[in-house]
Amino acid sequence: MNHSEIIIIGAGASGMMAAISAARNHAKVMILEHTDRFGKKILATGNGRCNLTNMIQDTSCYRSNNIGFQNSILEQFDVNTTLKLFDEIGICVKNKNGYIYPNSEQASSVLDVLRMELEHLKVKVICNVNVNQIKKTGNSFCIHTDFQNYNCNRVIIATGSKASPKTGSDGSGYTLAKSFGHCVIKPLPALVQLKCEGDFFKKLAGVRCEARLNLIVEGQENVRDKGEVQLTDYGISGIPTFQISRFAVRALDAKKEVKVAIDFMPDIELEAFRVLLKNRIQNSSYKNLEQLFIGLFNNKLISVLIKKANLSGHLLCSNLTDKQMHSLEECIKNFKVTVTGFHSFDSAQVCSGGVDTTELSSTTLESLKVPGLYFAGEVVDIDGICGGYNLQWAWSSGYVAGQSASNN
Repeated sequence: MNHSEIIIIGAGASGMMAAISAARNHAKVMILEHTDRFGKKILATGNGRCNLTNMIQDTSCYRSNNIGFQNSILEQFDVNTTLKLFDEIGICVKNKNGYIYPNSEQASSVLDVLRMELEHLKVKVICNVNVNQIKKTGNSFCIHTDFQNYNCNRVIIATGSKASPKTGSDGSGYTLAKSFGHCVIKPLPALVQLKCEGDFFKKLAGVRCEARLNLIVEGQENVRDKGEVQLTDYGISGIPTFQISRFAVRALDAKKEVKVAIDFMPDIELEAFRVLLKNRIQNSSYKNLEQLFIGLFNNKLISVLIKKANLSGHLLCSNLTDKQMHSLEECIKNFKVTVTGFHSFDSAQVCSGGVDTTELSSTTLESLKVPGLYFAGEVVDIDGICGGYNLQWAWSSGYVAGQSASNN
């Protein structure tokens, strides 16, 4: 029977940070990890470059059923404190418009320095250990695994969510939370691709364009985002899609009608676009509709826009009626598609949902139901937008949970 002051379940970003935080606070710490090696998800972040965090922090960058819960945690271990710690353990950073990366632009660098710090602090990490059950007797916990049991005074569950299961996220933390009577808000894919209705998407596969996406749920505008959208054979992808996907997925799961209005000219208002279109027609009155839009849109997109407006590409643009002009404007500035589904947890970068934050302390992340039990990272019902926010939540929540557990 092994005994530690603190045992952390999960050796991802939040688990490693929790261990470093607690060990620096002179606690005896052990991490139990169910995969063969730890930190796999870190290696995949930022396309292998690891977008560590973001200098721009705002409540709106984080989503939860309990909006604002994360603020106290992020204030205790903010961006500057995060960068200071990483500087101490060896990461020199570069700032790309607020997006923070290691100077090496290698996610492996981040994992390496975290691993070295764990070794330096004598944190024992045991891999290939499946936690089957955790029981609390008096003030101590007994962790049951396939091979042996481990005793400790405090437990931090940092198992991740169900997103990217190939990196080890299997949702086991939700089961452990429920065994202690915690409510788990249904985990669903977030930062994920959306499937849309329309045969024309097969023609648009591979097209990338600047666009604004406006999510409409049950006829009501919900959330919007702008950037490079990727048009695929199944629907839409790219960062703007990921940013709105949390709300689309949860609405679809609730059997609500979900549409996306795409603005293919997002940097120009409707009236200004009308002027641009009229000037273009005046300057090119000899061109047909397909020719008119060359240089403005991708060729694949041109034919789809014209067809969506119920017009012929051979129509001479100087013959356009006001009604036809309006139809074209509507298709370009307000191209509505019905969202029919979303990609699975395999494709999702993170999950929405998780352990209900109303059952956790907003200053320590300790369970309000079970003293000595803490939660950190993506297992909690907090998810961030793209841009380093989910890692910042992992660093902050891990650090605070580790500090709190080692202070008790």
